[in-house]
Amino acid sequence: MKNLALHWKIIIGLVAGLVYGIFSASAGWGSFTSDWIAPFGTIFINLLKLIAVPLVFASLVTGVASLSDTKKLSRIGGKTITIYICTTIVSVTIGLFLVNFFQPGGQIPAEMKTELQETYEKNVETKTSSAQKVKERGPLKPIVDMVPSNIISSASSNRNMLQIVFVAILVGIGLIQIPKDKSKYFLGFFEGLNDVVLKVIDMIMLMAPIGVFALIAQTINKVVGDNISQVIELMSALGFYMFTLILGLILHICISYLFLLKYFTKMPIQYFFKGIAPAQLLAFSTSSSGATLPITMERCEDELGVSEEISSFVLPLGATINMDGTAQYQAVAAVFISQALGMDLTIGDQITIILTTVLASIGTAAVPAAGIIMLIIILESVGVPSAGVALILGVDRILDMARTTVNVTGDAAVAVSVASSEKQLKTYSK
Repeated sequence: MKNLALHWKIIIGLVAGLVYGIFSASAGWGSFTSDWIAPFGTIFINLLKLIAVPLVFASLVTGVASLSDTKKLSRIGGKTITIYICTTIVSVTIGLFLVNFFQPGGQIPAEMKTELQETYEKNVETKTSSAQKVKERGPLKPIVDMVPSNIISSASSNRNMLQIVFVAILVGIGLIQIPKDKSKYFLGFFEGLNDVVLKVIDMIMLMAPIGVFALIAQTINKVVGDNISQVIELMSALGFYMFTLILGLILHICISYLFLLKYFTKMPIQYFFKGIAPAQLLAFSTSSSGATLPITMERCEDELGVSEEISSFVLPLGATINMDGTAQYQAVAAVFISQALGMDLTIGDQITIILTTVLASIGTAAVPAAGIIMLIIILESVGVPSAGVALILGVDRILDMARTTVNVTGDAAVAVSVASSEKQLKTYSK
C-alpha cells in the first residue's frame, strides 16, 4: 500500500467513500458522517485553498521573469505568449459552448437537484444577491476590479485571484527591467517559494485519498438520504460530463493546433503527431507537463526540427503558462457543478470564467492536481460552492491525463509555429 501510486490511492479513497456513503445512508449514520467524517473533507479543501495564492503568485512571477530583455527574445516572447493566450481562450470557449449545449449537469434527476439546492440554499441566495449587484455595475467595473489598491487585502481572499495575477505580472515585468545582479536575489526568493509551494502541494496530496473519501461520503450523505438508487443516477451523470470534456479537448486539437500547423508552418500534420507521440504518451501516463518537458524538448528538436534556441525558450515557458487542456477542464467542470447544484450562471459569470481560467492557467503549476486548486478559485469567483468539487474528483485522474496530453501537444505546436515564423525550423524528411 505504501508503494502504491497516488492516483490508485485516490481511486481507492473514492470507491471506499462511495461504499461507505451507501452503507451510511442505509444504516442511518448521517449524524456520525457529518460529525466525524465530513470534517476531513473540509480540511482537505481548506488546505487546497490555503496554497492557491502563493502557488499562482510564485509561479507567475518566475514565469514572466524568465523572459529575456534582448530584442530578439522579446519578440519571440511576445509571439509565444500571444499564441498561448489565444489558444487558451479558444479552448475555454469551446468547452463553455459544449457544456452549455449538452447540459451534462442537467442529467442529474430533478429530485436530486432539489436536494442539492436545499443543501446549498444559502449559497444560492448569496448568488442571487450577487447577480443583482452585477446588474448595477458599470461596463468597465470588471477591469477596475482587476487592479487592487492593497495587495495584502487582495491576497486574503481567493475570490481576488485576478488581482493576484495582475500584480504578479507587474512584478515579473519589473524584474525584467532591472539589472540581473539586482534582480537575482529577489527572483531567487520567488523561485525558492515556488519550489516550497510545490513540495507543500505534494504533502497536501498525501491527504487526498482521505479527503476524497470524506467528500464523497458526505456528498452521498447529504444528497441521497434513504434513496440509494440515486447514487447510480448521480454517478451515471459523470459519464456525460467526461464525454463533454473529452469531445471539447479533441475539438480544440482539431481547431487550434491543426490551424497553427496548416497556416503558420509547412509541416504535414501526420509528421507532427508522429514526432510528438512519445511525449504525448508520457504526458498521458504522468499527468505532468513539467515531468514531460525533457522528452518534449528532445522530440521537438530531434524529430520536428525546432532549433534549440526556440525550443529552450518556448517549451519551458509553455510548461508554465500554456494550460489549454486544464483551462477547458476548469471551465467545463465549473459550469457542470453549477448545473448539478441548480445554480444558473449568467453571461457575465461565464465571461468571468473565461477571464479567470485564461489568467489563472498562466499560474497553474505543471504538476498533477494543480488544476483542482484553480478550479476551486474559479468556482469561488462565480459564487459556486467549492465543496461541489467532490462531484468530479472521482474521475479527475482520467481527465487529468487527457488534459495534460493536450497541454503538451499545444506546447509543441506553438514551438513549431514560432520556429517557423523565425525561420528556425529545420528541414524535415517526409
